Amino acid sequence: MRTIRDYQFVEPQDRGATVAIGNFDGVHLGHQSVIDLARKAAPDAPLGVMTFEPHPRAFFAPTAPPFRLMHAETRANRLEKLGVERLYELNFNTALSSLTPEGFARDVIADGLGLSHVVVGADFCFGKGRSGNAEDLKRFGKEMGFGVTIAPLMEQSENTVSSTAIRTALSQGHPRDAAAMLGHWHRIEGEVIGGEQRGRELGFPTANMSIDGLHQPAFGVYAVLVDVLDGPHQGSYHGAASMGVRPMFDGDHPNLETFLFDFSGDLYGSTLSVALVDFLRPELQFDGLDALIAQMDADCAKARDILGTL
Repeated sequence: MRTIRDYQFVEPQDRGATVAIGNFDGVHLGHQSVIDLARKAAPDAPLGVMTFEPHPRAFFAPTAPPFRLMHAETRANRLEKLGVERLYELNFNTALSSLTPEGFARDVIADGLGLSHVVVGADFCFGKGRSGNAEDLKRFGKEMGFGVTIAPLMEQSENTVSSTAIRTALSQGHPRDAAAMLGHWHRIEGEVIGGEQRGRELGFPTANMSIDGLHQPAFGVYAVLVDVLDGPHQGSYHGAASMGVRPMFDGDHPNLETFLFDFSGDLYGSTLSVALVDFLRPELQFDGLDALIAQMDADCAKARDILGTL
């Protein structure tokens, strides 16, 4: 997959694509349906996705709480798995955000990237102040020479599949509901970083990962599937993970600590992809370390049972 970040300097081979446009946070089933429509609209053209970095929501409200379901690199990996050949990951800056809807259609889609066809969701808004909508884009396409398909919103059990609904499910401790909308497990990916090694002292050595910049699922313990993406221990594992601030140890900065079952080795510096399967319990304060260890034993046993049925 080729990544293009500047719409004003595009190689000839990257023009003429059929492209799905959106933020694609989570790459959920609704996003996947938009990509499928782009694929079907012009099967002989390169299949592309246009998205924006930073996320426009973060650009306009940089101090707002973290909301992203995945970082840009994770999103790119997921899109490549779906067969996307061109990722137009445009730099969302003051100049781009100031374009009128007509200016965006002309300068970015038609003249800049030279796209042959675009697909957007029915709720798509674009241009300065989000003043343009999907029907406006369709009108501009007729004037400027590119096709436009408007994808209907995806409904599931009377609820619209959306990144917002997925965030809500995760915040409520319902990762399987989130997975049903995503079409895949919700995963947190990142590098294993150094910790305080308390898990090792307790007999449960964990791989610690930052969740900075990401939406925070419900704090507590999860049954997880773990892929080690690089390094000497590359492979897939079952495990249990703790999401939160470690109240037993007066923690104040949330992170993800994952214990891999039947594993021995050093994971520092490796990249992990941790899939949240089931929420086992919330974070708790225990009377002492013995009570904590007993609960961790119970958590791991429960996680093994759950993961053994997948």
